[in-house]
Amino acid sequence: MENHSPQFKARLGIFIAIGIAIFVIAIFIIGKQQHLFNPVFKVTANFNNISGLQAGNSIRFSGIDVGIVDNINIINDSTVQVDLLIRKDVQQFIKSDSYASIGSEGIIGDKIIIITQGSNNAPLAQDGQHIMSKEPLETDDIMKSLKTSAESAEIITLQLAEIMMNINSGNGTLGRLIQDSTIAENINLTIGNFRKSSEGLDETIEVTKENVFAFMESLQKTAAKTEVASNQLGEIMTKINNGEGAIGMLIQDTTIVNNIDETILNLKESSIGLNENMEALKHNFLFRGYYRRQAKEDEKLRMETDTVMPVGIESER
Repeated sequence: MENHSPQFKARLGIFIAIGIAIFVIAIFIIGKQQHLFNPVFKVTANFNNISGLQAGNSIRFSGIDVGIVDNINIINDSTVQVDLLIRKDVQQFIKSDSYASIGSEGIIGDKIIIITQGSNNAPLAQDGQHIMSKEPLETDDIMKSLKTSAESAEIITLQLAEIMMNINSGNGTLGRLIQDSTIAENINLTIGNFRKSSEGLDETIEVTKENVFAFMESLQKTAAKTEVASNQLGEIMTKINNGEGAIGMLIQDTTIVNNIDETILNLKESSIGLNENMEALKHNFLFRGYYRRQAKEDEKLRMETDTVMPVGIESER
């Protein structure tokens, strides 16, 4: 058996101790990362496509690593079940209506599970509970979309270049406007005529404003006069309603109305009496001869009129 010096044995012992320490530290670090020494609870989520997610990938909640992917099982041809181990102290923040989605650490980093915050009124997620999931956006789909957008941009660029070439060549309306000086001069003339027309329009507007202002002043004066007349009419109607003045007394004082009625009746009676007196005078001997002569003259005049009218008719025949 080969003998070793004490120095060799000491170095060997130190080497073995350092190796054991490194091994213990590695186990501790790995266990901490895998949450082997922390109490955890388990939830599950189903996906149609996990996009390269693997067991051991991190779980994040509000941007913080709170667990790992424990296991991945294929349930059927369209469903994959992912088991999630989450630290027990985070359970109080994860609700039953939270959902899990698959994201990435950066653009091309490892896949991770992201758990969203649930509603405030929802109950807490329990150990072994199934939570909702959101399908990931595939990188291939993104690339296809970018490719389609790039192809469309290329077509638009080519068409735009063709349009610019036509414009520079003087083709089309826009090209003629830019290249043909005659059209530019015509446009300048049109703009000049439009300016002149606008100046005349401004003058017309000013005259119209003056006429409108004059009309408004006249209207205000008329309104003021109407208001004065209305006030005066109101005063007159007030006096009439209060029985003031002749009209007011005629309307409000019933005594005057009764006197007027009596006067009218007296006039009627007087006219009847006057007619009777005239008949009496006709039969009075003093005036009898006068009325008889008057009657004879009227009769004679009537007969003369009747005699003249047939003669006139015969002469016409």
